[in-house]
Amino acid sequence: MQVGKIKSLLNAEILLGEHFLEREVKSAFGSDLMSDVLAYVDDESVLLTGLVNQQVIRTAEMLDLKTIVFVRGKKPGEDVIELAKEHNMVLLMTNLTLYTTSGILYSNGLKGINIG
Repeated sequence: MQVGKIKSLLNAEILLGEHFLEREVKSAFGSDLMSDVLAYVDDESVLLTGLVNQQVIRTAEMLDLKTIVFVRGKKPGEDVIELAKEHNMVLLMTNLTLYTTSGILYSNGLKGINIG
């Protein structure tokens, strides 16, 4: 699914990376626990989270994730956005909950991570 479609489906605001909306992601993973993200996510996923600190960007960087959606109207600070910019990431923000965000993406064909 293209990042631009994710933006549209979630009525999300682009915080960073407008010129990368044609990027493809193959799966989604929702979590506020970065240890779970490290354990289960691959590089072709979009991360859905309500955590808005630099740890999110550092975790995404380690996994070569390029797209993050912040849920529940959580907006990261400029320091987080600047760090993501250094790694050519796309940051989106939606007012939807993690549950609703996941459901919308899943019902529109974006699969979840296989952990077992």
